[in-house]
Amino acid sequence: MWLTELKNLLISSLIVALSASGYAREFSVMTYNLHQFALADRDHDGREDDAKPDHECRALARVIASARPDVLAVQEIGGSSFLNALQAWLKTEGVNYAHVEMLQRGNRKNNLAVLSMFPIIGTTHHTNEWYTIGQARLAVARGFLETEIQVTENYSFHLINAHLKSKVYNRLGQTEMRRNEARLLNKTVRGILKENPGCKLIVAGDMNDNPNSAAIREVTGKSRKNLFDLRPAEAGGDAWTYYEASAELHTRFDYIFSNAEMLGDAIPEKSTVIRNPLTYEASDHRPILVTFKTD
Repeated sequence: MWLTELKNLLISSLIVALSASGYAREFSVMTYNLHQFALADRDHDGREDDAKPDHECRALARVIASARPDVLAVQEIGGSSFLNALQAWLKTEGVNYAHVEMLQRGNRKNNLAVLSMFPIIGTTHHTNEWYTIGQARLAVARGFLETEIQVTENYSFHLINAHLKSKVYNRLGQTEMRRNEARLLNKTVRGILKENPGCKLIVAGDMNDNPNSAAIREVTGKSRKNLFDLRPAEAGGDAWTYYEASAELHTRFDYIFSNAEMLGDAIPEKSTVIRNPLTYEASDHRPILVTFKTD
């Protein structure tokens, strides 16, 4: 077994070395909602003190390792100790990310993180975005995590990791709250593109809504399209990413969008929704992966 682990580590090191030397011709980006990779009330005793079970953590690590994404955007992760734990689980599967960034909002368990084989050369935590509903003034609950990643000497891109308001009931209207967060996400995108004309940019994450929803139209831009849905699908054509067990419903909540500058770099035939039996054990979401070319 140690020989297999050594082989995987050598492969990972070679990929990083080649990429850092400017020889990367392709790279992949994955987004994955880890489903409460944090303390939660799993035994229903009223206390959020139960860690994600080992068998679920192991399944997560193996699903990620099966695809070996160069850049990994994750949602629903606890604080820095949980990010360390995720890295440790991944290392057991021979995957080692040298560069990481986390956006943590207080003690919330639904944080955002980006793990990368490539250097992260810029970071912005967008945590000062507000909207109003009636008399209520509300902040985007989880913020937006922006990183700039240097893939080769001549190729870099901006990545925004986002996790919009869930469909859990709120007296102010969860649909309207999510639509407002989506509008502010597009505003953030427009701000980046205005400040960095011609840059390459992708938005990845859990948008908690269907492709034909008002929220997704807000994300991409209603009047002027700023982002394009890359819509990876598995070999059979299925693109769903979320399974709601209580309703026996499959839908698509997870997305990777790109701006026009990066759209032509996507390689559809090497992009997919991950089909793996372990996904059902790991999370209520399936990860999606898009491969891009650098030349």
